[in-house]
Amino acid sequence: MSQDVHYSVLLEESLDGLLQDKQGLYVDGTFGRGGHSRALLKRLGADARLIGFDKDPQAVATGEALASEDARFTIQHSSFADIASLPDCRGRVDGILLDLGVSSPQLDEAERGFSFMRDGPLDMRMDTSAGPSAAQWLEHSAEDAMVRVFRDYGEERFARRIARKIVERRAEKPLTRTLELARLIEETVPKKDEKKHPATRVFQAIRIEINRELEDLKLALDAAMKALKPGGRLVVISFHSLEDRIVKRFIKKYSQSQDFPIGVPVTHDQLKSPLKIIGKAIKAGDKELGENVRSRSAIMRIAERCLD
Repeated sequence: MSQDVHYSVLLEESLDGLLQDKQGLYVDGTFGRGGHSRALLKRLGADARLIGFDKDPQAVATGEALASEDARFTIQHSSFADIASLPDCRGRVDGILLDLGVSSPQLDEAERGFSFMRDGPLDMRMDTSAGPSAAQWLEHSAEDAMVRVFRDYGEERFARRIARKIVERRAEKPLTRTLELARLIEETVPKKDEKKHPATRVFQAIRIEINRELEDLKLALDAAMKALKPGGRLVVISFHSLEDRIVKRFIKKYSQSQDFPIGVPVTHDQLKSPLKIIGKAIKAGDKELGENVRSRSAIMRIAERCLD
């Protein structure tokens, strides 16, 4: 797969689950390079609207180009956590799609600093115009803070050992390059998984931390409840267990009826659940896995808004 191509994971399945009204209002909360948005626009009618969100300036530039081609589309340089902040979105959205994966151009472009396989500056920011880079975070974080991030977001067994080694190394010279960090981890971790590079978990953890990915996901799910109208669909594609656990618990929580103390009078509507689970979790099929190995960890969940 070339650097400039982004494979849209579970493309047809996600659009099938999302689309309810061909003339409706939809949100692509993670525009990326526009694969899902372009495919959705092909299915939508002339009076439909699609709003894209992305923190990545390069993705926003791609979105602006698409907006100039298709008046039904607009792009917001913002996190998907801000979905409900747009007046047009509150209680009026027919479908929200969140594809939580890092796009292939981000992974494959060494200058973005996401990859432990290519040498580049330790950046890892989705929004390169804001916030500390990975190098800055590693330079200033306390050892205990790094241990927490590596354990909580990377599920790294050797979090303490790696954090201590980073502290020792930065006392001599700051870590500024991706391969520097990858080699340090490789030299520090005693047991290697043949199927996974030893730096995988730490790189994931740092990326999640500096981009506030899990915090933004929780805010986005809450925002979706405010933005979706009754019958509107929420489709979320996750790529690791931390994300999927948050999505699964959120949907489960709101697909159950509300609890009220015994003796408190309630209406029939109050006993209804705000969300309805649509089908089972979906994973990529053999055909897609053969075309894109990065699809192997994807899992998609769909829910439908039930109440105002």
